[in-house]
Amino acid sequence: MASRKLSLREQVLGDLRAEIVSGLVEAGHVYSAPTLAAELGVSTTPVREALLELHRQGLVTPLPNRGFQVVMPSTEELVQLLELRELLETYALERLARQEDKDLAPLYPMAERIAEAVERGDPVAYVAADREFHLALVGRAGVAKLSSFISDLRDHMRLIGLETQQGLARQRDSAAEHFQLLDLLEAGDSEGVCRIIGHHISAWKDVLRAGTAQAAQAPAGGPGAR
Repeated sequence: MASRKLSLREQVLGDLRAEIVSGLVEAGHVYSAPTLAAELGVSTTPVREALLELHRQGLVTPLPNRGFQVVMPSTEELVQLLELRELLETYALERLARQEDKDLAPLYPMAERIAEAVERGDPVAYVAADREFHLALVGRAGVAKLSSFISDLRDHMRLIGLETQQGLARQRDSAAEHFQLLDLLEAGDSEGVCRIIGHHISAWKDVLRAGTAQAAQAPAGGPGAR
C-alpha cells in the first residue's frame, strides 16, 4: 500500500518536532511563524498551525507578539521519560515477539533510512526516522493505546548530546540495534528482544547526562529567534 502524502502542515510539524526533540534547539529558542514561513517558502498558515499543534503537545509555549518559545524539561524529567519508554516498549515488543503474524518486512527500509541519516550526519532526519520506526514497531504489538502513549513520551524527549562524540557513537550503535531487533522479533526470541530494547533506550541516559553537563559549561548565549 502506498504511503499517504503528508500535508504541508504535517511536513512542517514533523520537521519542527524532530528539530526540537533532537536537542539541537536551545532552551528558550523562539520560533516566529512569519520568519519560518519565509525560510520555507510557504504561507504562514501551515506554519502557525504546526506551531499551535506543538503548543498543544507541550513542546512550545506562546509568547505574545513574538512567537513560540521552546520548552525544555529538566534532566531528571528526561531520564524519567526514557525509563517510561523502556518499560512500555519492552512490554510491547515482548508481546510482538510472541505473535505469529508480525508483518515486519516494511520496517527494514525504515531501519535503512535511520542508518542513512546517521551516515549523512543528519541528526534531525535521524530523530524523525527513528520515531517512525519505533511507532510502527509498537503499533504491531496489538495494544491500541500504546502507540499514542509512546508517541507522547517521545515528543517530550530532548536528545541533548546527540552531536557529541558519545552521541554520535550511540546513533551508530542504535542504527545497528534496529536490525538486531527485527531479526530477533522474526525469530520469536522474546528474551533477546527485551535485552536489546532495554539497552537500546537506557543507553541514551549517559549521552543525555554528558550532553547536559557539556552544555552547562558552554558560554551562555541569549535565546535566538527564527
